[in-house]
Amino acid sequence: MNSLNPNSLLQHIVDGRRMTEQEFLFLHEQGDLMEIARAANQVRDQRYPGNIITFVIDRNINYTNICSCECKFCAFYRKPHDADAYVIDQPTLYDKVEEAFQLGASQLMIQGGLNEALGIEFYEEMFRGIKSRYDMTIHSLTAPEIVFIARQSGLSIKDTLLRLQAAGLDSLPGGGAEVLHDEVRQAISPNKISSRKWLEVMRLAHSINMPSTATMMMGSVDRLMHRLHHLQQIRSLQDETGGFRAFIAWTYQPGNNALMGDKISSLAYLRFLALARLYLDNIDHIQGSWVTQGKRIGQLTLFFGAEDLGSIMIEENVVRSAGLTYRMKKEEMKDIIRAAGKIPALRNTSYDLLQIYQPEQGEDIC
Repeated sequence: MNSLNPNSLLQHIVDGRRMTEQEFLFLHEQGDLMEIARAANQVRDQRYPGNIITFVIDRNINYTNICSCECKFCAFYRKPHDADAYVIDQPTLYDKVEEAFQLGASQLMIQGGLNEALGIEFYEEMFRGIKSRYDMTIHSLTAPEIVFIARQSGLSIKDTLLRLQAAGLDSLPGGGAEVLHDEVRQAISPNKISSRKWLEVMRLAHSINMPSTATMMMGSVDRLMHRLHHLQQIRSLQDETGGFRAFIAWTYQPGNNALMGDKISSLAYLRFLALARLYLDNIDHIQGSWVTQGKRIGQLTLFFGAEDLGSIMIEENVVRSAGLTYRMKKEEMKDIIRAAGKIPALRNTSYDLLQIYQPEQGEDIC
């Protein structure tokens, strides 16, 4: 590899050769940022030649903020006797779902704390109630929640997943991964499940035809070696199961929590995102993050290999609790994508295109 310059290496990867971990490190340290971005865009455009950038309309509903995990980076959780601790009631839940439905949401992301007062029946009732009223995808519950529900209910993880699937759970988000390296997890979330257990939940979900996404929260105490290890674990499991629909990297927000620290730079985030597109050759969708990076950096991710900008986020509470609030309306999302020279398209959880918005005609084309 020493005889190969970074640009030649990038061309080999664009041409289809799988990137090694050593090459990832080499390109991260010695590759030109814009050449890495160009290569990531080429790989993206080979896979998605229509110049289309997608987004989804969903609502993030937090059913409880009571959590026994007490992660150091989290500003959202409360203890059971805190004045603002809550468990959502059915009228509030259905009001939120109805509002999302009226706003065109096709997906619900329902997540919450590890609340010891809640057993699996709570979740089954919630999912069945929603499914009986609305034709919406329930893309909900993180791997730590699944493990916690299983333990609370005296069930195996697989049986827990099967029962929740029967009640209406369609797919799992990748939350709770943070960085899949136990050195990092011990520092920031010592009470949360191990990397091995997170991967086990995903493997079992994929085995029952329940797809998921893979995520990473980068920039707390983790370093490049930890992040690369995370990518290795994701790529390896995807080789085995093929169950990850997308990879989403977002950045740690150092506000109102016990960890604090500094925020990772946008350039570091963009470099990593582009390299992730090149390294994760077996994951179809790479999402750019505007929720933690802001709208303009979110727009820039479209020049660093991303082909999806996630959700307009009708509701988001966890990042907001850290003191960061970005909002996006549907028209803003379309404008940001168009300003980058791309064609915006509305998708569902499965990445099926629901509407393509053609700027030159000024009308929606299904």
